[in-house]
Amino acid sequence: MILLDFNKNYILDNGFVQLRPLTMDDYEHLLPYSLKEPELWKYSLTPGDGKENLKKYIQTAIQARIDKKAYPFIVYDKRYNTYAGCTRFYDFQQPHQAVSLGYTWYGKEFHGTGLNKNCKFLLLQFAFEHMKVQRVEFRADNNNKRSIAAMKSIGCKEEGVLRSNCASPTGRRDSIVLSILKYEWFSGVKKELVKKL
Repeated sequence: MILLDFNKNYILDNGFVQLRPLTMDDYEHLLPYSLKEPELWKYSLTPGDGKENLKKYIQTAIQARIDKKAYPFIVYDKRYNTYAGCTRFYDFQQPHQAVSLGYTWYGKEFHGTGLNKNCKFLLLQFAFEHMKVQRVEFRADNNNKRSIAAMKSIGCKEEGVLRSNCASPTGRRDSIVLSILKYEWFSGVKKELVKKL
């Protein structure tokens, strides 16, 4: 059983980064990235570039939480005292004790700063130790080499590529699937990730 109360406002914090539930008020915090860094959504199935796209992006994420299909967070970098991007849990598979982690993006200035590893540590710890899942799945456009490398660097294992498995704003997309299993988290992935923080 996945222990997640969609009505509860979970705040995950490790002193370097804070994740809190995304709200419509966060539109202003994220708008600069939407206007100045449209390339952040190059591989996204739900683009957030431009004012209208960002508004729709946030509304869709919040509605998914209301519908108990996703739990979106805004990411706050405590070292730089600024909002850095978004991430979320989605595709909850209650009977199989599995969840997906994705829709993650950060402003370019936060790439390579360790922010992603800190976020993923908090989210994976929450998934395996609070929600008690057996599996966390990650997917990405198979052409998104930066994202794939980031997932592998936190301990994800590559499972394969789903060919032409979903529509994208530019046509069809091949999606790579990666995962971390509960026993992997407790037997080494957590320890190795802590070393990288």
